[in-house]
Amino acid sequence: MSDARAPTRSDPSQARAAPSVSEPALPANLRRNAPLVPTDSAASRALAAVIAILTFLAALCAGAAEIAVSSAAQWQGSVAQEVTVQIRPSAGRDIEADVRQAESLARAAPGIAGARIFSKAESERLLEPWLGTGLDLSDLPVPRLIALTLASGRPADLPALRTALTTALPGVASLDDHALWLQRLSTMANTFAGIGIGIVLLVLFATGLAVIFATRGAMAGNREVVEVLHFVGADDDYIAKAFQSRFFRLGLRGGALGAGAALLTCALAGLVARMWRSGPAGDEIEALFGTFQIGWQGYAIIVLIGVIASLVTATVSRFTVRRFLR
Repeated sequence: MSDARAPTRSDPSQARAAPSVSEPALPANLRRNAPLVPTDSAASRALAAVIAILTFLAALCAGAAEIAVSSAAQWQGSVAQEVTVQIRPSAGRDIEADVRQAESLARAAPGIAGARIFSKAESERLLEPWLGTGLDLSDLPVPRLIALTLASGRPADLPALRTALTTALPGVASLDDHALWLQRLSTMANTFAGIGIGIVLLVLFATGLAVIFATRGAMAGNREVVEVLHFVGADDDYIAKAFQSRFFRLGLRGGALGAGAALLTCALAGLVARMWRSGPAGDEIEALFGTFQIGWQGYAIIVLIGVIASLVTATVSRFTVRRFLR
């Protein structure tokens, strides 16, 4: 009986192991060597995909704006290298003699590298886009044109040439320096550049909004972890840095994917444009769209947009975390 009432001794190893069985497991965010904010989740991959798509769209807009600006610059350079002298037919005057006199005056002017007289047939063909083909224009007073090429070494004195032409051939000769067309081309280029910058800013703003919602969702999903960190003494700056680092990596991944896709698209577009230029309509395509290549500046802009998307993601996430922790 005394042996039955005697207390039994338990194994010390079992006594030490028993409490560990009943203890709850730590959250994955608080385990050793685990990140505070999970980086490989469905929400993270979705956010990276959204950032990549928005970066791709912004880069394409910037590339298109750069193509428009470069094409306008090429057109301006071509137009600025030539001026046109127009000789109008007049009753009682020999238009061929007037054309030769205007040509001699133009060649004698400083800064004029060359002069080319358009024949009567060439002047009539210039009207075909507006009047159509097959018309007999022999009875119409079609003006004659002289294309003057400006010298690149010294500037031409166009006001003096205009005065000489109007004095020698009053009411017959006029000089067009294409200033109106150059102004319109400059306005068009600036408009395209402004539209491209506006679209890029809107896309980056949309990226910031997506990051705000994703950050608030991540903060709400990790509320218990944030409370534990506050309980053990972590300040808001430590928590904000953790979320900022996580979203910066997501933004960097999405920005790299989007910028890489945009670079590949622009390179393929340039290749297709070169193939088109080798065809029958190549001259018309090049006249309308230029070489359709963005150049190194365009590629640099696309890479810069990818970097800006990453920085916007990190900055917006840190600001959102700060607002959430208040």
